[in-house]
Amino acid sequence: MTPSVRGGKFRAYLEFIAAIIYFFVVRSFSRSAAIRIQHDAWAPLLEQILFVFLLVLGYAAFGSIFDRQSRSIAAQGLPLRSGWSHEAATGMAVGWGAVIVCVIPMLLFGGIAVVITTQTSSWPWLLADAAYFALLALGEEVAFRGYGFQRFAAVVGSSGAALGFALFYAIVHALQPGTSNASIAISVVFSFLLTTAYLRTRALWLSWGFNFAWKASQALIFGLTVRGISSHSPIIEGNPMGPFWLTGGGYGIDASWFACLVLLAAFPVIYRVTRDLDFRYNAPVFVPGGIPVDLDAAARAQHESATRPAEPAPPSLVQILPVYTPPVSEKPASDSTSEPNGPR
Repeated sequence: MTPSVRGGKFRAYLEFIAAIIYFFVVRSFSRSAAIRIQHDAWAPLLEQILFVFLLVLGYAAFGSIFDRQSRSIAAQGLPLRSGWSHEAATGMAVGWGAVIVCVIPMLLFGGIAVVITTQTSSWPWLLADAAYFALLALGEEVAFRGYGFQRFAAVVGSSGAALGFALFYAIVHALQPGTSNASIAISVVFSFLLTTAYLRTRALWLSWGFNFAWKASQALIFGLTVRGISSHSPIIEGNPMGPFWLTGGGYGIDASWFACLVLLAAFPVIYRVTRDLDFRYNAPVFVPGGIPVDLDAAARAQHESATRPAEPAPPSLVQILPVYTPPVSEKPASDSTSEPNGPR
């Protein structure tokens, strides 16, 4: 399904370019502003707060001004519809399961050296890191499957937009230090998977849940490195041991070929858990045509005519002819009157 185009495809393409430029501007501004405000460990969380707030607010303004959207935030893929929390929980469950599948071979073929910190002061930081990953995943979903994706899909279609934004997502992450061919491949597959979840549900809740669980489970539960950063979890720190294709080395499982296979295997799972949502939000709406007919009234009239007792037929009309009257013969005037002066 391709979103409706207001003002033509050329205008939608210009809106897509404006959305990409705004993404880079907000990203740069949030990073520099967070560093100026906070110089300690709170800076990454503050950066994500600013980034998500400005991105959602800016894209909402784009939708309201350029496309006359009455509910511009919901149109980005964030509608507070019935069951949205269940969709997010479903995405978290699938993302958590994918991480478990990636971690089990590490335990079998190498192992994970785990260091646990039991200090009470570490628990508030655990909540802060959980909020950080939640905002990080939400920002990625709005940036790569929100307003800009919808405008680009109006130009090239949903499949073309999925391919284009998968490459865009891979390029953005390829600029980070420590990337490899495996990490770029995983970025492409990961983006396709999340875009599939969005297209089948027409909302970002399920894809956000998967994205959040994929990142947070690695860092906060198993203490693994996420994209080359190993300082996310204040409670658990894990050091996997095993081949590079299984662990991803210092970059984390986002650079392991085995994780790429796991993400590919997650496509049928996403299709299965979004079957009802796809039918509900992507089924075509049939517009009735022709002359409106009240089928209930027609069936009721037919039933009454079939069960109603037959009325007696009215008597046939009988024409009564007048009685035959013979014609009266007229007598001559000479016979009916006698002469007054005649002989007697």
